[in-house]
Order: sequence, then C-alpha cells, then structure tokens
Amino acid sequence: MLDRYWLRVSLVFAPAAMRLRASRSNVSASQHCEMGDDRFIPVRNSKQMNVARFLLTKNQPSCTNTYSLSERQKAWSIKLNGYNINNARILQFGGRTLNDPAGCQNNLKVKCGQTRMPASVQKARYVSPVPDRILDAPEVQNDFYLNLLDWSSHSVLAVALHNCVYLLDTTKGGIISLMKLECEEDYVCSLSWTKEGSYLAVGTSDCKVQLWDVEHQKRVRSMASHTARVGSLSWNDHILSSGSRSGHIHHHDVRVAEHHVCTLTGHSQEVCGLQWSPDGRYLASGGNDNLVCVWPRVQDGGLGNRTQAIHKWSDHQGAVKALAWCPWQHNILASGGGTSDRHIRIWNVNSGSCISSLDTQSQVSALLFAPNYKELVSTHGCADNNVVIWKYPSLTKVVELHGHDDRVLNASLSPDCSTIATISGDETICLWKSFEVDPVKKHQRERTVQSLNTSFLRSMR
Repeated sequence: MLDRYWLRVSLVFAPAAMRLRASRSNVSASQHCEMGDDRFIPVRNSKQMNVARFLLTKNQPSCTNTYSLSERQKAWSIKLNGYNINNARILQFGGRTLNDPAGCQNNLKVKCGQTRMPASVQKARYVSPVPDRILDAPEVQNDFYLNLLDWSSHSVLAVALHNCVYLLDTTKGGIISLMKLECEEDYVCSLSWTKEGSYLAVGTSDCKVQLWDVEHQKRVRSMASHTARVGSLSWNDHILSSGSRSGHIHHHDVRVAEHHVCTLTGHSQEVCGLQWSPDGRYLASGGNDNLVCVWPRVQDGGLGNRTQAIHKWSDHQGAVKALAWCPWQHNILASGGGTSDRHIRIWNVNSGSCISSLDTQSQVSALLFAPNYKELVSTHGCADNNVVIWKYPSLTKVVELHGHDDRVLNASLSPDCSTIATISGDETICLWKSFEVDPVKKHQRERTVQSLNTSFLRSMR
C-alpha cells in the first residue's frame, strides 16, 4: 500500500518537477551566456546520427583502389561542398556581377565579381611629353580672339599667318600658299573647312568672308555683310555662320546670290567662339561679353525663323572663345573662359544646366573632345602656355604637354582623331600624337566599318 501511495504522489508532482528542472536549466544557460561561456549544444540522439551516416554512405563517391588519396579527397570535397575545397580562396574575385534586386536603390557600385578587362584595355597608353613635329609659323597674329587654324577631313591643315593662308598636307608633307590679301595692313582672322574638305572659308579684318575652292586654288566668292572684322566661322551643310567684332552673327547660304539670310544679335561685344553641334541642331557662340549662347538651327528661308537664343549663360567671368561639342553626346557642350575666369564648364543643352565646372588656373583658349579615348583637351595661355588632357566626364587630369613658350592660340584635331595641332604666339605649330588607337580596337573598328559598307552595298543592289 505504501508503495502505491508514493507512486501516486510521484505521478502528481512529476510535471511540476520537470517544469522546475527545465526553468533551472534555462536560467543556467542564460547565466552561462551572460558570463561569456560557450553556447549550449543539445545532445544529438542516435536517430540523427543514423540518418547522417546513411546520407554520407548514399552520397559516397565511387572510388576504386586505383585512385590516390588526393583524388579521393577531391571527390569527397566535390560531393559534399560542390567544389574542391583545396582550390577555394578567401575574398576570391570572379564570377558574374552582382545585381541589385528589383526596386533596390544602391549607390554603391559592385567592384568585385566583374569580368576582367582585356589586356589591351588594361595597359595604360603612353602619351609622349614632346611634340611629334614642330613647324615654323612666322608673323602669326598673337591675338587671343582670332581662330587661325583648322584641319580638314582630307588631312590638310590650314594656317593663317598675317595676311596669307597656307595649306599643309600632313600625310604627304607638301605646303602651298593658297591666298594673300591685297592690302598689306589687312590680316586673316578666321578659318573653317567644309565637312567634305573641298572648300575653305576665310574671315578677314576688312569685314568680309571669302570662300575658296582648294583643289583649283581659286576664290569662289567674297561675301560682305559685317561692319567689323570676322573672327569666328562655322559650317552647317550649306549654311556658313560668321561672328564679328560688332557682336553680330550672320548666317550665309552659299548656294544663292543673296547669301545673308539671318542675323543673330545676342552678344554686345566681339563673337570669338562659334561652333555648330555635330547633328546640326544647335549653334553655340561665345563672346568677349562673357556670355555663352545656344541658337536653334536655321531652316531654308531663315529670315522668317526664330532668332532668339535657346540658352544664354553668364557663369563665366571672362571672354569665352573655347567651345566644343561632345561627338558621342550631342547635347553636351564644353566652354572655357579667359584670363579673368579660367574655368572649363560642361553644359547640358537639353536641361540648360551646368553639369560640372573646373578651375584650370590658366586662360583657356581652345577645347577639343577626343573620341578615341573619350577625353577632353584644353589649351592655355597665361600663365601656363600648355596643353592639358582631361578624362571625361570626371575631368581628372591625364597629362600636361609643354612645348610652347608663349600662349597657345588655337587647336585642331586630325581627321582620325589621333593628333592635335596647336599654334602659339611663339610662332610655332606643334603636332601632338596623343590619341593613337589601340591596334586591337583599330582592327575591330575597321572590320565593323567594312561589314556596314558591305551591308549597305547589298541593300543598294
């Protein structure tokens, strides 16, 4: 009877005792964790061990006695881990670029896991610090506001020296004298080739614009409409735009006798910079009044068209002569200020905003976009008298080129975009071969052009 009594008592109080024991064990585990001891690891039962042994046995790689120990270890590693653990590395670079999930905004760019760049791209190109060629330019007009140099699509470099224009064939090396003004006191102020490279426009100090047939070395026509010297010129198909010291910009339709079709009056002082965009939609002008203006394209019969500027920016604090359109982003315009400003500014024509600005610490006389390496070239006067290559769009300096003893007046890019020509007040012209194309890229580009031409010919048939 006593035994049965104690059995009933134990059955009644057993759950409470078990709960008390469990609570004590939990308190003990938490106290151990707070004291810094190791975590509690539960006891594994025999059923779990049997399952693990079965899985290992089931996935055991088929190995024969002919395999070496290292081969068996490799097979085990591949079966268990999915890869050979002996080849694993900590912080290993490779694989595909990680993609953010949909809707995730992450400003941090993935630096690792990207595909490796080709060797031809990784290799940093060498930019020679000295000119490839140096030519004499006696009697050059040392005037910041003039544009005395232009390179044609046929690799002919036109240079204005006082009242004469000379043509240098940069492929064959020949030099010819194209023209000379009749009056000794007059001088050439600006030059501009047509896109095809057959005709050269010449602006002069006697307020005229001359058009020359280069192949026959003959003046086609002389157009008079300005009241002051013509210091800037730019072509857009058959429309020739000219900027004058009066602040006016004239559009000339060279196909008709009444060539003067439109006048733009946005500047109050000399127009020293003039550039049509590559797609022919916009004309950018810079003046001695520190303004940068963007004008719409002139249609046929331009007298009835809108002559108001789309944008008029006054951020520069000096004369704006340096203007350049980006050839791979047609809505991007670069402008450079004179001695009082010294800044390069990048503009978005679509939005009308200034994207970036850089203080060059020197007068900016010319700007060029170099498409071979997507870079921006600036030439400078006081006080550095140098040429600087900038990475675009970061505007980090790539290299400085020193070869002139006086301010650089103008610059022009060769047709293959590999060489820059600069003319300076020290009466020299320097040819800088700074953008030679990588042989691998050049071969790929030639193959692409050839395939496009073949497709075009087939479509024509």
